[in-house]
Amino acid sequence: MFSPAVNRASPFFSTRTATVAALALLAGLNAANAAPFTLSRERWDLRNPELVETSGLAASRRDDQFLWAINDSGNTPDLFLIDPQGGDHGKIRLLGAHNVDWEDLDSFIDDGVPRLLVADTGDNRARRAFSTIHIFQEPDVRSGRVAGTLAPAWSIRFRFPDGPRDCEAVAADPREGKILLISKRTWPPVLYEIPLKRPRPNEIVTARRLGPVNLPRPGLLSIPFSGQNTGLSLSPDGRLAAVLTYARVFLFPRTTGESWAVAFARKPIALGRHGLEQAEGIAFSRDGRRIHVVSEGRHAPVATYRKN
Repeated sequence: MFSPAVNRASPFFSTRTATVAALALLAGLNAANAAPFTLSRERWDLRNPELVETSGLAASRRDDQFLWAINDSGNTPDLFLIDPQGGDHGKIRLLGAHNVDWEDLDSFIDDGVPRLLVADTGDNRARRAFSTIHIFQEPDVRSGRVAGTLAPAWSIRFRFPDGPRDCEAVAADPREGKILLISKRTWPPVLYEIPLKRPRPNEIVTARRLGPVNLPRPGLLSIPFSGQNTGLSLSPDGRLAAVLTYARVFLFPRTTGESWAVAFARKPIALGRHGLEQAEGIAFSRDGRRIHVVSEGRHAPVATYRKN
């Protein structure tokens, strides 16, 4: 959900000294092409009239022809199946997952099982005692049409260690068994993590603060509030994190064995402006060669970056 408020009380951070391996990776990417993904000229509108406030996007792990999408707060707790051309392929009602403020969606493979993550983590006024992440087994999409209901495999209630935070950027890293979260209205944005595993009954997990995320300051770009992040997606090989803001997509490469805290502290690679009015959802394709971005609004556009 859009909220222009930014907390500027925190001083801007200095970029950490990168490791030799990390510098080599960045040098290699920049030498080959300063922007490893290029925005496609083709753009498609969402055709499902119920997708009015799209706030999260994820690639199907069962079939790369499809994407999943969710609506923001105040809407029904539904999971929508679409395709990169905006096609409507039905919806599934998610049981036991009230839409307080759904802000991101992710897909991943967990022990061979395709799963979806719904992040009920929005908190524009920083008042929530805890936020919730729901984990579902991804439904079968082979027929090209979905319907019915789906209950979560498990849900994780958690709180931030430094008080309530608005959070619209959430992604699972199944290799490390963690969920990554980036705060939105603090400056600089802060990276947190919580375990991906099923919690104990009635447990409220406390997230672990990892460090700052090196996004451009709000105001350095021409679009107001353009530095605010609204989505996060990890490449299938776990080597790239894509952070969506209202203006651009920023890529944070990670070398083998490097922590996400170190990767997010470096200056990222900026992709070309996506040109969306209110970009809210981002997803790597299942093969990692495309990055899909979607805006809010009825019949909102889907933009795609393609690997060079």
